[in-house]
Amino acid sequence: MTHIATPALSRRTFLRASGAALALPFLDAMRPAFAKPAEAPRRLLAVCTNLGVLERHFYPAETGRDFALTPYLEPLKDLRDQFTVISGSSHPDSAGGGHSAEVTFLTAAPHPGAASFRNSISLDQFAAERIGHQTRVAALPLVVAKSGNQSLSFTASGVMLPAERSPAQLFKALFIAGDAASVERQVEELRTGRSILDTVATRAAALQKQLGSADRERLDQYFTSVREVERRLVIAEEWERTPKPKVDAPAPKDGEYLLEKLGAMYDLAHLALATDSTRLITLMIRLDGFGEHIPGVSSESHNLSHHVGREDKLAQLKSLELAEFRQLAALLAKLKSSKEGDATLLDRTQVLYGSNLGNGNNHDTKNLPVLLAGGGFKHGQHLAFDRKNNYPLPNLYVSILQRLGLEAGKFANSTGTMKGLELT
Repeated sequence: MTHIATPALSRRTFLRASGAALALPFLDAMRPAFAKPAEAPRRLLAVCTNLGVLERHFYPAETGRDFALTPYLEPLKDLRDQFTVISGSSHPDSAGGGHSAEVTFLTAAPHPGAASFRNSISLDQFAAERIGHQTRVAALPLVVAKSGNQSLSFTASGVMLPAERSPAQLFKALFIAGDAASVERQVEELRTGRSILDTVATRAAALQKQLGSADRERLDQYFTSVREVERRLVIAEEWERTPKPKVDAPAPKDGEYLLEKLGAMYDLAHLALATDSTRLITLMIRLDGFGEHIPGVSSESHNLSHHVGREDKLAQLKSLELAEFRQLAALLAKLKSSKEGDATLLDRTQVLYGSNLGNGNNHDTKNLPVLLAGGGFKHGQHLAFDRKNNYPLPNLYVSILQRLGLEAGKFANSTGTMKGLELT
């Protein structure tokens, strides 16, 4: 990992200072980060399928390393030593959240669905605040959906960052370079935006002497937000001047059906990671409305998730979810086949796959289905925790952050790192 520091300033002290003030000297010190890292970076791809997973076809009956592959794990048989299945975990204080828990899959914010609910920062954005400046795209929220741009990514104030749902637009943004005039025009827009924010900041500072303590505190918070936006614009200006990577792949088309949409997004995620365009990707698979053009499926997915035990619905739901796992297997195989120095892209990329629902039929948010692949952990195991008193899933998120190279001892309501998950 690139160290962003002056000879007299350690990385840890620097991050603590930047988080407190977001001062401009931080921007000057960041500039060496645009050089190529001395060692291959570590990455994260987090995927959430929003209607749960049939546990009978996902969880192994056995715990530990000698487990028999279930139907959903069978497509991943050639990657058996590259993933860990986790059962008996969930986000604390999520009971009763139902579909509202979609927005907390990567935040673990308590009491989703409550009238007083307020979301918090997502795992990817927590990491992006610390390492996002090292790539052209700090973090990349994606969605596969019939409509809308719902995302898994949320800022520190709980605001959702809209996701890209068009593979064609994503390809253009990542890999199609404009002419010199277009690039300069984009840079000028960034400069204009930064100048406006500077003006606002100056006026805000001038007002402080005229305000009471409560208003000064609110203004200080706003001023800090302005400087954060300014920092992001300066980083974007640097990347506007950096040539985009060239890839030997055709531009994708925007498909209509689930599997072609999902396959295209996985392919683009692979390209984005392989070209180091970003190191943090989230993908929301919003199944509602999908179902057609999948062998064995004739009903809509949300309807199938409420199967009430009917065998005909369960059989169709199995076909749909198995198709999702086949797509996941193809992505993991592609990451494994991509070499990066003496390792593979899968070795360097943590792929988190799960759902905000443990049981889609009754909207249960306990016992979430979770699979973690790659990233340099000792995989090939089933970590089974207490299904009645669930293990905190945020502990896994702390392990993920630390594997990204971050000095994170806590995330949301975690109690430590995940037990049983060790590095290679």
